[in-house]
Amino acid sequence: MSDPAAPRREGREDTGGLRRALRHVAGRLATALASLAAVVVAAFFLFRILPGDPVRAMTEGREVSAQQREELRRQFGLDQPLWQQFADYALGLLRLDLGTSFQYREPVTELVLDRLGPTLLLAGTGTAVAVSLGLFLGTRAGWRPGSPADRAHTAVALFFWSVPTFWLGLLLIVLLASGRGITPGLFPTGGMADPAGGGTVLDTVRHMVLPVTTMAAVVYAQYLMIMRSSLLEERGADYLTTARAKGLRDALVRRRHAVPNALLPTVTLVFLNLGQVVSGVILVETVFSWPGLGQLFYSGLRVPDLGLVQGLFVLFAASVILMNLLADLVYPLLDPRVRP
Repeated sequence: MSDPAAPRREGREDTGGLRRALRHVAGRLATALASLAAVVVAAFFLFRILPGDPVRAMTEGREVSAQQREELRRQFGLDQPLWQQFADYALGLLRLDLGTSFQYREPVTELVLDRLGPTLLLAGTGTAVAVSLGLFLGTRAGWRPGSPADRAHTAVALFFWSVPTFWLGLLLIVLLASGRGITPGLFPTGGMADPAGGGTVLDTVRHMVLPVTTMAAVVYAQYLMIMRSSLLEERGADYLTTARAKGLRDALVRRRHAVPNALLPTVTLVFLNLGQVVSGVILVETVFSWPGLGQLFYSGLRVPDLGLVQGLFVLFAASVILMNLLADLVYPLLDPRVRP
């Protein structure tokens, strides 16, 4: 006989699970908002302690009187008390206004939109290459631990992981792009397109080779090591022994059973790193003169352009916080064992 109370119990369990999930989401959202608020405060006051006078830097080399300098300070709100400047800046952020650039005399939001495309192209391509290479080599290394291929892949990955990004970029320029390298003039040294190249797709691809190689070489080791470690934990699992006992080939056991379960920590790492990709291209874009957000941030630091650097800093930090939030929300869907 069926239990008449069973539907009521199942309904209560479903309701309890939904409440736990909502509390989990609300807690993660509250944490993300608190982190973003802390970033806004830190961004505003951190860049106020940078050495240099923005107005003096903007007027350097020009015949500018003291009254004109004071007028510039008034236009940019630098003559107001610090608390008033912060209040105006925070209210502007609520309207999605990142402020105004001192050197470009344009809203930071418009500058971001102009430079966002090249950054996403470079960062997206570099991330796709790094993830694909790291997962492929990590799977091969983790499935045969201690083999010559495992030792070689691990050693090369750790070497590139320890190399400074700017140093590797400069080394690639010297070897593959400069007149004294092993392939002189094979790749451009900087920029996104040749002035005489007509802005073709092939020309853009040639300009992307060195920066994408630099990004992927430094980052792919993280995915390789995580995938290798995850696969090592899965190799001795009972379900793999059962799959082999059923007569499945070793390659099939790895592809259908071991790799999908080993991918879970790597998926989390991908989400966590996606937010850092946009900010992580600063060095690469600076070395290769790539016209993206990273180079824009570097140019703002040199002035210093307070409106520009603090707006970009908040944008970079917000992308990291958003990706961390998505990782927290997506991971329980991928792995039921960690559901709230």
